[in-house]
Amino acid sequence: MKQFVSVNDVKNVTQLVQDALDSKANPFGEKKIGQNKTLGLLFFNPSLRTRLSTQKAAKNLGMSVMSMDLNTHGWRLEFEDGAIMNSDKAEHIKEGAAVISQYCDIIGVRTFPSLTDQEKDYQETILSQFIKHASVPVISLESATRHPLQSLTDLITIKEHQKTNRPKIVLSWAPHPKALPQAVANSFSEWMIAADMDLTITHPKGYELSPDFIKNTPIEYDQKKAFEGADFIYTKNWSSFNDYGKIIQPKSNWMITAEKMAWTHEAYFMHCLPVRRNVVVADEVLDSEKSLTIKQANNRTYAAQAVLKNILK
Repeated sequence: MKQFVSVNDVKNVTQLVQDALDSKANPFGEKKIGQNKTLGLLFFNPSLRTRLSTQKAAKNLGMSVMSMDLNTHGWRLEFEDGAIMNSDKAEHIKEGAAVISQYCDIIGVRTFPSLTDQEKDYQETILSQFIKHASVPVISLESATRHPLQSLTDLITIKEHQKTNRPKIVLSWAPHPKALPQAVANSFSEWMIAADMDLTITHPKGYELSPDFIKNTPIEYDQKKAFEGADFIYTKNWSSFNDYGKIIQPKSNWMITAEKMAWTHEAYFMHCLPVRRNVVVADEVLDSEKSLTIKQANNRTYAAQAVLKNILK
């Protein structure tokens, strides 16, 4: 594996999931693979699980880790080629990525979309420029359009709990007071399709995702109908793709409740966290025995460890 920014970088998804499960069973079994190697983690946006789990994964493999919040501790970067840098940008990505590559053997980058410029966001301006100008492998710690480490984690968690070879998985939109990216939903769809899962997406009209990510996945606007027979309910909010970055209208009745989970086939509840209690999901669901959210968060370490291990090899 030369980089990790989407499922398309993975030759064998099943094997990568197994690598993660092997790492979970024996976290320090390959402690020497990262000896004398350095992972650099660059954050343009806040992070809890991604930052800590990736640091832990690297240390499990014997790597050293450097982490930097670029918005607060670095020079403002210019990403446009040919820019006349006479304003507030002090360093160009060409030099920035080249210099960081001399300090690190792998670079992780986390950045969010603007949610105002769809074309620029979906071109992955920041991540793609790091890939272009870095001389070492780059992994996505979430980008404008995808969150591959989270989606790998989700697949690992499903594999641990599925009771049939092809469980029914429902990706359900849920309300949120802020406009959120489509990255988690996009990426989850890609990975479930790659793993040949029985995926259905349900959301109010107007919250359709990009066809490039969901392909031929069935869309059901009736949440109750979508939940029927489901084995896993994966819940996430996202803003409109077509009316880009907008919250079209409040839909508080889409919150996940125990009553709605009763429509399913005793489904597990999943969410990437952080989650707004009693807005996205009711306490009774989040705190139930069927909630996998904390187990998902734990699996973030082993997803990152599998990716790092494959790149180091």
